[in-house]
Formats: sequence, structure tokens, C-alpha cells
Amino acid sequence: MILGGVPDVRVVGEAADGDEVPAAVARCTPDVVLMDIRMPRVDGLAATETLRASPDPPEVLVLTTFDADEQVLRALRAGAGGFLLKDTPPAEIVRAVLRVAAGEATLSPTVTRQLISHLTVGPTPGPDRRRDRALRLLAGLTEREHEVAVALGHGRTNAEISAELFMSVATVKAYVSRLLTKLELNNRVQVALLVHDAGLV
Repeated sequence: MILGGVPDVRVVGEAADGDEVPAAVARCTPDVVLMDIRMPRVDGLAATETLRASPDPPEVLVLTTFDADEQVLRALRAGAGGFLLKDTPPAEIVRAVLRVAAGEATLSPTVTRQLISHLTVGPTPGPDRRRDRALRLLAGLTEREHEVAVALGHGRTNAEISAELFMSVATVKAYVSRLLTKLELNNRVQVALLVHDAGLV
């Protein structure tokens, strides 16, 4: 009902459970999938991982609540373009869908900071292959790219990075795009998570 009346948005299909998502996506070829985490048989996290691993996948926007941080992280690591709280106002849901369709992450810098902050609390896992992988990937960056990546890890906006590193906002955007290509990631949130995995924030 929320999305149906929006001029730039067309609802092309629905699925009742995560196991129905791949077939629905193949049939309807959407640009964006609005994915609920909690479903009876196959949850939205597993469905997101399946979708994002397929060739030319649609963008995924996950619906969740703040008490599901670990689930959000799993969804973002799988390549979801972001997440919305279930009590998000309708106008913001529409804006988020349009942003994700345009290839932008829907996590605000404030929410990114909260998520990164949540990650830094609590026990650190033992031997961590994720950390080794993150360090290996980041080692391939130039010094400037590394600085931008770490700034993203701290949840900085483009304007904040611009002021901090003395470069124009347009240059920051170019660096972010280069990072996504070089690291083979989908959005700036995944860069932030990679920086966290490497222990740099």
C-alpha cells in the first residue's frame, strides 16, 4: 500500500517466505527486494545471501529492529544495501527504496556509527579468518584510499571526510567509488565493516 501509490515505484511481485524469493525474483526481475528478516521457513538473511550470490542480483533492503544487530550485520555482509526499522515512517521507506535502487546505501552515518559501536562491544572472537582477509584486502589500497576507508569505518559522511582529509567532496565520492570497485563491495557500509574486521576502528 505504501509503495503502490508512488509514481517512480512499481510493485512487481510478492513472496510469502524466503524460499519463494528466488523464483519470484526470476519471474518478476525487480530492481529492489524489500526483505523481511523474520519468515517462517527460510528467513530473510538466508534469502538475501542466496540472492546476492546469484548473477546480476537485485538490490536488497532489509526490514529489521534494533534488537537484531547481529542479523543486520549478516545481511550487510551478504550485500544488502541497508536496512529499515519496521516503524520507519512511510515517506522514509519510499526514499530508502529509491536510494537503494540508485545504488546508494540506506544506512545514515549515525546508524553506521551505532552499528560499528555495537560491534566493538563484547568479546572478540578467537582466531579470526575474517580479520586476516580484511587486512589482506586493505593492504592492496593506496595510502589515500586507506585513509578514506578508515574514515568510512568511523561512520564519517563525505563532507566530514572532505574536511578531515583536505579534499573536495567530489574527490571523496570518487575515492569511495574506487574503494567499492577495488574491494569488490556493494556499498560504504561494507567498507566500514571491513575496516572494523581489520581492527582499524
